[in-house]
Amino acid sequence: MTKPKLSFWQIWNLSFGFLGVQIGYSLQNSNTSSIFESLGADVSHLSYFWLAAPLAGMIVQPIVGLFSDGTWTRWGRRIPYILGGSLISTLALVLMPNCPKLLAFAPLAMGAFILLFMDLSFNVTMQPFRALVADMLDDSQKTQGYVVQTFLINLGAVVGAILPLVMTWLGVSDEAAPGHVSPHIAYSYYAGGAILLLTVLVTSFKTREYPPGEFARYNNLSEEDAKPMSFVGLMRNVPGVMVRLGVTQFFSWAALFLMWTYLKPAITGVVTDHATGEVLSAGATQTWVGVLNGTYPIPACIAPCSSGASPRATATNPSTLPACSPGRWASRGCACCTTSTR
Repeated sequence: MTKPKLSFWQIWNLSFGFLGVQIGYSLQNSNTSSIFESLGADVSHLSYFWLAAPLAGMIVQPIVGLFSDGTWTRWGRRIPYILGGSLISTLALVLMPNCPKLLAFAPLAMGAFILLFMDLSFNVTMQPFRALVADMLDDSQKTQGYVVQTFLINLGAVVGAILPLVMTWLGVSDEAAPGHVSPHIAYSYYAGGAILLLTVLVTSFKTREYPPGEFARYNNLSEEDAKPMSFVGLMRNVPGVMVRLGVTQFFSWAALFLMWTYLKPAITGVVTDHATGEVLSAGATQTWVGVLNGTYPIPACIAPCSSGASPRATATNPSTLPACSPGRWASRGCACCTTSTR
């Protein structure tokens, strides 16, 4: 029994909330070092604060994926995690620029706590989005589904990165009082939080997940297959392609975290305004750090639109899907059997 074919806009709505989540991630990636510097952190200690992100991803994503695989509610299988995580993510984005007001005697400690809180909630929201595509789409549409998701992820990365620049265009100051976050960064976080919540609400209310019985029929699952597999059991059956992908991502992520952590300190005081020749202020430098961070997702945003598997195209050849070993990893629409793209 095959799953119903979804229209382009139904497929779009499946991943639309990921646009907002990625805007939040992009704001975090571009501005965390600057925020902690403004709160008094030493440049040599910035990497300690950044440990929150990979640790949260390593621990939370597999756990959320495993639990959501076995969750069935009246609101769906993945939607409760997506919606709940988005509410917490929005709150964290609003609180982050206000650390000095929330805990005046220890703003750095408050910032570190909110960063961990933010990253945990991002991961809770993000992981079920990946599994939702596999849950809802027939094999003939999965390539299209992941192309649309990839497009929205990278579009969100670009939008989040340039939000501070947009705020300066709107007249918001980029100058920060000592010990505080600059207004253009703060308002970018507020806007990012609002967009995140709105986009996730679109996915939550526009997507109807299949009930357990219907899902089992569409995926030819037996009663044994429908039982949740333990985390240890999943790790014992990791497809080889996932191991190879993990090695590749290990090296790419190492480079990205060095860039996110040290790009702002590296260019502060050395970049000049081409019109005046004057060194850019700290606020203006941070704005352009975001612009630089927004450049590398652009090719990945354009590629799905220019390739044969464009967002509007319908892939009909399942052989174009990533290889996955047979068995419960592939058949259950497991959230753990998806690649990690931040």
